[in-house]
Amino acid sequence: MSPPELDPLDQRLITLLRHDGRRSISDLAIDLEVSRATVRTRMARLEKAGVILGYTVILRADAVEDPVRGIMLIEVEGHAADRVIKALSGMPAVQEIHTTNGRWDLITTLSATSLPDLDQVLRRIRLIPGITASETNLLLATPRTTRARL
Repeated sequence: MSPPELDPLDQRLITLLRHDGRRSISDLAIDLEVSRATVRTRMARLEKAGVILGYTVILRADAVEDPVRGIMLIEVEGHAADRVIKALSGMPAVQEIHTTNGRWDLITTLSATSLPDLDQVLRRIRLIPGITASETNLLLATPRTTRARL
């Protein structure tokens, strides 16, 4: 079953909820210029269809990024991916881990408070057994993101 088509009202509702998932239905209705019943019905439909999977708390540590960020592309030998992912998951500087196809097996996003701190993180990652090669790129600016910001 494919997800329902989102009309402009659904899209505006989702945008408001992304910015503050705890907003009251009354406040949402006022901003959207519709009734509370309409908002309630739309939210229920989007939840039932699996468009909205849930509402969450965003911790300050998750929303406020460190000043130095990068993407590390990682090549893993043989069947070591699970072991490498487990090791990376225990490192606070590793924000995200993605499996992928092509030249690189994993892509991670990293954050650190300074370039020397990032250098230390990179050195620790390169020592993880099973990693055979890596390439790191610094992120200079983020013109667009859907992550919450404080």
